[in-house]
Amino acid sequence: MVKFVPDIKTQRWIIIAPSRQDRPDDAKKPEDKGKCPFCEGNEYMTPPEIYRIGEDVANSPGWKIRVIPNLFPITDIHEVIIHSPVHDKDLADFTHEQVSLLITVYRERFKLHMNDGQVIIFSNHGHQAGASLVHPHSQLVVIPRQINLDALVREPIINVVEDNHFFVTYCPDFSQWPYEVWVAPKKEGTNFADITNEEIMDFASILKKTIQKLEVCYRNNQLLKTNDSGPFAFNFYIHHAKNWFIRIIPRLVHRAGFELGTGLSVNVVDPALAASELRQTSV
Repeated sequence: MVKFVPDIKTQRWIIIAPSRQDRPDDAKKPEDKGKCPFCEGNEYMTPPEIYRIGEDVANSPGWKIRVIPNLFPITDIHEVIIHSPVHDKDLADFTHEQVSLLITVYRERFKLHMNDGQVIIFSNHGHQAGASLVHPHSQLVVIPRQINLDALVREPIINVVEDNHFFVTYCPDFSQWPYEVWVAPKKEGTNFADITNEEIMDFASILKKTIQKLEVCYRNNQLLKTNDSGPFAFNFYIHHAKNWFIRIIPRLVHRAGFELGTGLSVNVVDPALAASELRQTSV
């Protein structure tokens, strides 16, 4: 059973969710695609789906994106959004159409649950980023409104990497991680549920290109890579409230005792230099 426990002095909360320890941990080793519950043809291995984009009937092949309940929930409403039937391809590899469909699913699930609480959509790509399964997927979690979220608000737009008609990508001065990138709508005062179909097309384009640029920088930047570096790992999440943005965090470094003991982050790459390098990166 999930419990929310507050710290009276700081107004911060923690979640006690014992079921999370039973999650699979297949992302750190090669996975047999035939046994992956998220692959097409293995629909019987997951809980019954609650949403899909694609053909045929529920819980059968023919889908492009599936949404299922999480077997190991953090809160009472916790969904898994399976990005595609393809086991080892993600946003940087998808067509523009597939990325647009995925963002559309994000919006529809966000809108469905926005009256239930605070909706957090996030993705962990790679074992170092906390993924427990290789097959690319995102998660949606609803947190009660009375829980105070210790979340960042939109940072001022500086160190711009790129922009298009509706969106801008930038590396905020308050970047806590090397090559951290934010994508924000130019229109202020909206939440993610307000994104239009036209804006989704622009968002899909700039999001895909940003992740591609980060992957190229990861492969080329020897300063932050070690000899045993694996595939590019990153997290992203969509801000839950007004003035939304998506924050992309490459997992290039580990947090250690200093950060844990002080709450301060040490960024080894100046955000201005990161933005400059990303601007010059071709994909």
